[in-house]
Amino acid sequence: MTKDIYLEKEGMSSLTSRIFNILRDEILEGKYIEGQKLVESRLANELGVSRTPVREGLKQLELEGLVESIPNRGVIVKGISSQDIEDILNIRLAIEDLAVELAMERIDKDELEDLKDIYELMEFYTMKNDPDKILGLNTQFHEVIYKATKSRYLNNMLRDFQQYIKIIREKSIKSPGRLKTALEEHGLIVDAFIEGDVQKGKFALKKHITTLKNNALNKKFSSED
Repeated sequence: MTKDIYLEKEGMSSLTSRIFNILRDEILEGKYIEGQKLVESRLANELGVSRTPVREGLKQLELEGLVESIPNRGVIVKGISSQDIEDILNIRLAIEDLAVELAMERIDKDELEDLKDIYELMEFYTMKNDPDKILGLNTQFHEVIYKATKSRYLNNMLRDFQQYIKIIREKSIKSPGRLKTALEEHGLIVDAFIEGDVQKGKFALKKHITTLKNNALNKKFSSED
């Protein structure tokens, strides 16, 4: 997605939020690496905005822990560490464990069909060896589960994690054989929902996230990837 499209996308609460999202994504994707200085005026020029929303966006990034404002040095990229990855996925596991339980109780027929349809598409694109398609479908798959919880608070909390998780997935999927094993893991989750077996669903989810974590931690998070 280009910066122009991102800036014009509906639903963003403010220009500052849009700048924050752009810069966060670029840090997570490795455009700006650990130790690099972010210069307000340069970023404002690149984004076609004044320095004020950039300054505010950088403050939000500091609250997220992705940058640090250092006296006499400026704003420095901290990026995302192996410990951050482990923490994000451990928190995700704890929250999604509850999400699976609620979704099992509250999922309707249409949502269950959506889950099955997405899984079938994942099967197709796994056979085609198309990781880009799989990444998008993976996000959709989990969002169906979030929606099925019928809990807007839990849903919003999980959605806030999605951008971080997306970057981790992109790293994990590069592991040899990962497309096939990820498909098998999602298949177990679908089976659990069809059977209405909460414990099976939680076990399948834990296996899925644990494998994702192990693969991601074996990848170097840098602009060289």
